[in-house]
Amino acid sequence: MASSPAKKVQERIFGGGGRPAPLNAEEATIDGIPFPSQDGEQPPKEGPIPLTINIPKPAKPQTPPPRKNVDQSPRNADDYVPAPYRLRLAEQLGEDYKGAERHRLVQDDKREKHWKRWGPYLSDRQWATVREDYSANGDAWSHFPHEHARSRTYRWGEDGLAGISDNHQRLCLSLSLWNGEDPILKERLFGVTGHQGNHGEDVKELYYYLDSTPTHSYMKFLYKYPQRRFPYEELVAENQKRSREVEEFEILDSDAFDDDRYWDVFVEYAKDEQEPDNIYMRITSYNRGPDPATLHVIPQLWFPNTWSWPLDPPPMPSLTGAVKGSAQDQIGCVTVRHPDLGKTYLYCLPSPPPVGPSNDFEVDPEVDVVQPDLLFTENNTNFNRLYGGTNTTPYVKDAFHDHIIPAHRPHDSNSEPEGVFNQRTRPRTASMFGGEDPELMEEGPCMPLAANANFVNPELKGTKFGAHYTFKDVPGHGGCAVVRLKLTPSRLGKDVSLEDEVAFDDAVEERRQEADEFYASLAFGPVSEDLKQIMRQAFGGMLWTKQYYRFIQKEWLEGDPAQPPPPPERKWIRNKEWKHLHIEDILSMPDKWEYPFFAAWDTAFHCIPLAVVDPCFAKKQLDMLTREWYMKPDGQIPAYEWNFSDVNPPVHAWATFRVFKIERKLYGREDLPFLERVFQKLLLNFTWWVNRKDQGGHNVFEGGFLGLDNIGAFNRSEPLPTGGTLRQADGTAWMAFYCLNMLNIALELAKHNPVYEDIASKFFEHFIFIADAMTFREGEHEESLWNEQDGMYYDAIEFGPGNSMQLPIRSLVGLIPLYATLVLEPATINRFPGFKKRVEWFIENRPSVAARNMANMKAGGREQRRLLALASKERLVKILEKMLDEDEFFSDHGIRSLSKLHEKHPWGMDVHGQRYEVGYWPGDSKSGMFGGNSNWRGPIWLATNFLLIESLQRFYQYYGDDLQVECPTGSGFYMNLASVAEEVQHRIIHIFGRDSEGRRATNGGISKLDYDPHFRDYVWFYEFFDGDSGKGLGASHQTGWSGLVAYHILQSGVSCRLPKTPKTPRSVLHHYFDETLDTRSEYAASEAPSKSAFSAVSSFHDDINTLYDISPDAL
Repeated sequence: MASSPAKKVQERIFGGGGRPAPLNAEEATIDGIPFPSQDGEQPPKEGPIPLTINIPKPAKPQTPPPRKNVDQSPRNADDYVPAPYRLRLAEQLGEDYKGAERHRLVQDDKREKHWKRWGPYLSDRQWATVREDYSANGDAWSHFPHEHARSRTYRWGEDGLAGISDNHQRLCLSLSLWNGEDPILKERLFGVTGHQGNHGEDVKELYYYLDSTPTHSYMKFLYKYPQRRFPYEELVAENQKRSREVEEFEILDSDAFDDDRYWDVFVEYAKDEQEPDNIYMRITSYNRGPDPATLHVIPQLWFPNTWSWPLDPPPMPSLTGAVKGSAQDQIGCVTVRHPDLGKTYLYCLPSPPPVGPSNDFEVDPEVDVVQPDLLFTENNTNFNRLYGGTNTTPYVKDAFHDHIIPAHRPHDSNSEPEGVFNQRTRPRTASMFGGEDPELMEEGPCMPLAANANFVNPELKGTKFGAHYTFKDVPGHGGCAVVRLKLTPSRLGKDVSLEDEVAFDDAVEERRQEADEFYASLAFGPVSEDLKQIMRQAFGGMLWTKQYYRFIQKEWLEGDPAQPPPPPERKWIRNKEWKHLHIEDILSMPDKWEYPFFAAWDTAFHCIPLAVVDPCFAKKQLDMLTREWYMKPDGQIPAYEWNFSDVNPPVHAWATFRVFKIERKLYGREDLPFLERVFQKLLLNFTWWVNRKDQGGHNVFEGGFLGLDNIGAFNRSEPLPTGGTLRQADGTAWMAFYCLNMLNIALELAKHNPVYEDIASKFFEHFIFIADAMTFREGEHEESLWNEQDGMYYDAIEFGPGNSMQLPIRSLVGLIPLYATLVLEPATINRFPGFKKRVEWFIENRPSVAARNMANMKAGGREQRRLLALASKERLVKILEKMLDEDEFFSDHGIRSLSKLHEKHPWGMDVHGQRYEVGYWPGDSKSGMFGGNSNWRGPIWLATNFLLIESLQRFYQYYGDDLQVECPTGSGFYMNLASVAEEVQHRIIHIFGRDSEGRRATNGGISKLDYDPHFRDYVWFYEFFDGDSGKGLGASHQTGWSGLVAYHILQSGVSCRLPKTPKTPRSVLHHYFDETLDTRSEYAASEAPSKSAFSAVSSFHDDINTLYDISPDAL
């Protein structure tokens, strides 16, 4: 136990995660929102409100679910209740017990049970994707718009709201809602397209991925649904008329959530303790508004359409409905038959009536339960509605909209032919987003229907099903309605949870507690409750952002036999070279709405935090991208579906080795076959880079796009308007970084196979020449990418021998050379005499090459380690002087992508009458380059910051405390580089963590998000962050690489102070950690004395069993 003084230190440093009281009475409200309490609510005493939800249950004593005329006798107190599964499992496994979820991971890895068969594999947006685009001009946004999505079947995947599917997406289950006001059901998330948004495409909804275990044994999702008409038209119109100079118009800028008139809809999934195919779905909806309101909850189950494309359709799956049970106790049942999945059932349990916001959530047994209407249709396109054609079946994909929403039904008219609805105009049943009045009639093809037409199949069968629950007059201020469903092969009478909602809820609660157990095992040390919640939501978001991704290039390009042939010019628009692509996998997506497709370098960063919770999934992601059905025969790795041939930075080798080492560190396993298999494929990829991206054979790499979009004055993926060749400092540095990671992997493999020692020597030699190429030559002329006067690396345009020009733009391009850093242990060098001899030969015989553009390899560093790096000590110090200058790169929230210097001093040049200029834009892009939806001219990006942090840690391995730099520049505080790395980590964590005023920087000052009790504990993980304020920008759910913050919290969260508070002197903090953490070093019996005045966990805590370890072996 920590002493009282130590606890006080902890409270001062971490703040307990709670919100402080107002400083004075004037701060009782902020922007009209009470702070810190609302509606009499007391502020949390310790930490944020837990991510739990209250579920209405019967009045105590507990009884079966209240149903009309059902015996309500209480349970016998002596009834046997089994112990929780985790306790029984712990007793069974003894010392081998590591947690229930870890046990499931082991079972899945050994293929004993397929725990990952079902997961959150539905996309958040399938419409307007490249895969669904069959247009002649490649305009995916226009070819398959949002207003088509409800009526038109998808070819390559499915989307849904909080949805799940099996791992081959043969059966899908998701949520849909209706508030009684919208013109359409809320079946999927809405956003503006690339043409409509002033900063490109953007989702315009409020939703959160709250929780998930790696096997998806428990998952939780929150959707906030307005009770007013959803502002589809307003969101499009406002964003369309705004320029790039203006912020985006978001749904909170409309009146949709005024007066808190909205629903909090929590969706939970859970699996039975030992049955991966038994899935609970619980939907809990809270009325946050002041008045009673009605909500329609329509969970949907459907088969993706696989039968409309081939001439010879496959065997048809089927859904058939029935009402099971006695007349007094009925349960809706859907029998699911699929040729591959076999037979299973979806049970739609009757729901208790809505209840008020009382603490006991008691229900009145005299009130009728809510029974769902069972709705069936076919997952077929409504050709009649979209094109005026003839439908292949009488029941079509959008049938539930027409059945549930009265405005969709035919109007009574004496002028109509008897029994027929065939007017040439019809009421608008959807947003057309063109500024038209939705109350006016819409010209176009209509649906000839009988006046009393059935939109759904009265025979209760089809390929798409909806369970329609109607909850009338749910009380305001927290009134609640609950829907429970279960997908299971078990028959009614064989599963008690189908007949006892208490047993149902107990099973869900057990899985939630097992999720608590799993994440509690990750938190090393006294991390604040607020940071724990951020970390858990980051991991949860990464696990929710898995998606079934299907793309078979040959079928996509040629079209389908049973459909009209696509336009011939389509074959030349994009991806024609990728004929071998055949993808049908569960992949980690950057953002399932904005980027519902894999991106190669994003995936590499995803895998770092994913390896902490599920190393097998992380390894599979990296492995798949190098397999022959992804990688081209020449070794190129596909970039992303808009242009598979684009070039992302070569980070695959780094991610592969980091995942290998994380698994070894945290799980004690060395997966050498994985490491060797990927390494062999990366040899092909490295060769592709050398042959294709070094056109002159000088080891200077042009690279092109390299993931940094608009960072330069020119589009780096296109020929320069100036003529000449762009010599990219970052392209060359990325290849040096690639070399060192391949060298590192080769040395690891050489421990088990001496053949790899020679390969390591080859990569060492290649690194030397790439390093030397930072000074490039043409004939007798020599030019450098290093600017001695400015102390930075710059790109250069080479016009010809002796004629080149540096582009003096202080950007991330000049910091990326720091990534190319590797520290070699003396034991490693001595273990491989051939490699050692080669290194020594270069040092002795090529001193000019070894010394000109890289660190001195001759001098031994800390513990006689050797350093391979592009930046010498002198250059490193000069770069850090600017990188740590708060008036240049060093923001309160991390390292900016462009120096703030360019705010007052933009750099540009005129070419053929056109101005090309780079200025500091801390927020959204003001340029349309690469769609304009991302910006590398000032904002903070977590992925590139992550590599800078690791580079600083590696430099510290070599220099130790002998190298101290001023941090921040001009502050008078000097730190070793491990402390600098930790300071950068803390500033990144501060983007998400609450500051002393209760605000989160990522929320951009929106008081509702910071202080409203129903918002303040939830976090979005944006794509990038404002370089000045830390406000979240770009894709709002890019948990992909912004989920890296979870890794930072695990590595340095225990020492992270609150944002906007002073740093803590180490003399105080070290005393605290002496009492709570093991401070033994992996390498020495005692720690070397520190010269740094400020705390760095990494500099005194190298616990070999945690992520704190920044030793060469760990990095």
